[in-house]
Amino acid sequence: MKFTSHEEYGLRLLVRLGYAHNTDVGLTIPEISKKENITEHNVAKILRVLRLGGFLQSERGRTGGYTLSRKPNEINIGDVMNVLGNKFFESTYCENHSPDLSICSNTPDCSIRSFWKILQTSIDKVMDSLSLQDLMVSENFFYEEANKKFISEEVS
Repeated sequence: MKFTSHEEYGLRLLVRLGYAHNTDVGLTIPEISKKENITEHNVAKILRVLRLGGFLQSERGRTGGYTLSRKPNEINIGDVMNVLGNKFFESTYCENHSPDLSICSNTPDCSIRSFWKILQTSIDKVMDSLSLQDLMVSENFFYEEANKKFISEEVS
């Protein structure tokens, strides 16, 4: 399973803007591009998607730039990922990709389809329980906290 660079970059840009949110400073496309080492074209394209999704505001002018439209703890990662890309598994996947519909799509007993649904439900559960604020910590701290939250639940 792979997530796209569009989704990866989108999360990185939001984290960058989350840190700037704490200082009430808007960031410009060239500033973000330089700090994240992503082309200005890609930064502009992704910021537009995030702005249209309701996560960002933009202000023109010399003192303008992009800012979060809400506090980092109010931005749900599941919502962000839905705006940036598609679900890992959509229920229409089998209909679109099965070369012989009589084998799977028309069969009510498909363990593979159930496997993909379980994975998607697990992914959604994790992403829907995280906010942008959760991602604005060190890697080790995030891993330890997420491990306690998600992995420990499964063991109990």
